[in-house]
Amino acid sequence: MSTTDSSVSIWKQPAQVWAVAFACVVAFMGIGLVDPILPAIAESLKATPVQTELLFTSYLLVTGVAMLFTSWISSRIGAKATLLIGLALIVVFALLCALSGSVDMIIGFRAGWGLGNALFISTALATIVGAASGGSSAAIILYEAALGLGIAIGPLLGGLLGEVAWQGPFFGVVVLMAIGFIAVLTLLRGPFEKRQPVPFSAPFKALGRPALGVLAVAALFYNIGFFVLLAFSPFPLGFSAIGIGLTFFGWGIALAVTSVWVAPILLRRMPITRIILFVLPLLAIDLIVAGILVAIPMALVICIIVGGLLLGIMNTVLTEAVMEATDLPRSVASSAYSAVRFIGGAVAPPLAALLSHLWGDTVPYLFAGVSVLIAALVVLFGRRALAHIDRGSHDAAEDAEAILIGDAA
Repeated sequence: MSTTDSSVSIWKQPAQVWAVAFACVVAFMGIGLVDPILPAIAESLKATPVQTELLFTSYLLVTGVAMLFTSWISSRIGAKATLLIGLALIVVFALLCALSGSVDMIIGFRAGWGLGNALFISTALATIVGAASGGSSAAIILYEAALGLGIAIGPLLGGLLGEVAWQGPFFGVVVLMAIGFIAVLTLLRGPFEKRQPVPFSAPFKALGRPALGVLAVAALFYNIGFFVLLAFSPFPLGFSAIGIGLTFFGWGIALAVTSVWVAPILLRRMPITRIILFVLPLLAIDLIVAGILVAIPMALVICIIVGGLLLGIMNTVLTEAVMEATDLPRSVASSAYSAVRFIGGAVAPPLAALLSHLWGDTVPYLFAGVSVLIAALVVLFGRRALAHIDRGSHDAAEDAEAILIGDAA
């Protein structure tokens, strides 16, 4: 792992870096913000769990599809304009969600929110790298810290505001993102890294590369496990909004700790594919145990927290694997990979709710565990295409780049 300039603290950054970092925290909060209020939305708007879970589907599906085009857009209009458009869309559609009178309206507006999120997060890291003091390693540490903080705070804030009303978390995002918009507008100044126009077809062609294709398919099945744990668990937990928020605050803290500190240690000591093939079966076991013990709330809470620890490792390791998989520009590789993996995230929540309705709360977790095992098999049988990744150097400063969810995912 490359080091930062020893004479510069990573925390002594220009105001424009902190402006983008703050906006990153709020953007990543959006991933888990609605988690604690899913049961409240279902009750207040008389929606089924399947309908309610579509709040994740519309958001993630549009985010994934938009990722195919964000590198093409930002390479033409520039980083600041892309960031501001993304932030503005999030403010508008979060406000519309808060003012909605039906779950169908919220589902539609969450799709617009996903478009704004894709535009913002696809550009944020490159902007921080270009403006940060202390080198790219310092910038990536800041970005990962913002990711972890946002994922952890999102459910907690959602739970606190959700205790007042289900609309509360949406109004919270409006206020925070509006502050982020003003901060980026006033504090973010050039010079920016000059961008070469990216061909419209670049992300589609990238998926034809064997290594990237293997990782994208594996991530699709992995994300099913991720979002069953995140999006379905509030229903069987049976907690109030604040109880769900505290549970997933712990999940987010666990994810942040292993993503920022544990994963880099493993990457220095083990080949990437070995880490993947070690962690994915552990995650599958955790999901299966969650399904078996789903009727015991505290047991399910423990499985959720343990899942966060494993998900944090996987997010960071998959990010590095994608960056080493091809010689393509990072923005192209990450957008192509993210588009495929978000399909898994989009499909998982409503499918989990449907499986629960048909066969009980255990089945969604078993389904998630099997999906994660399929992801492991994809990597196992695709190891020949990934061999060059294990031979490469694991320089986090050179290899990490903006991939949503995750990084999420």
